[in-house]
Amino acid sequence: MLTAYFLVPLDWFGPHHPLVSWLTFVVLLTLVGAGLLREARRQMLGHPGRPVPVILTLLSGALVVFSAAYLGMAKQPGELVGLTTKVDALYFTVITMATVGYGDIHPSGQVARVVVMIQVLYTVVFLTTGVTALGRQVRTRTISRARGGG
Repeated sequence: MLTAYFLVPLDWFGPHHPLVSWLTFVVLLTLVGAGLLREARRQMLGHPGRPVPVILTLLSGALVVFSAAYLGMAKQPGELVGLTTKVDALYFTVITMATVGYGDIHPSGQVARVVVMIQVLYTVVFLTTGVTALGRQVRTRTISRARGGG
């Protein structure tokens, strides 16, 4: 998924195509969030399956969606200071997701600040849910193996 992010041109995101940009952002985030919640629910209910690849793909999807959004916003002067490339956008997304924030790239416009707040809330709700489901799967398998169940 990250390879596609770097290979696919994202010129159609940004201030020149606001409807396409926002619609794509909302739809993709909704799909990723729904997928994470679905997989977490499956794990909580004890359904069989291999959630690791699904959840990691969805987490990568969230990274790509936010990175593309930040890249598009950076085309509007004054929104994101210091963000000019896809690597910058991915870096900013990861740093924001980890709630580290070095200050080298920062939102200065109102739209960028709102999207950063959305990402932080999204991380707390959806990504934490995905990681919790992964942890549950690992615990369940570890206990099962310790008991000789496979």
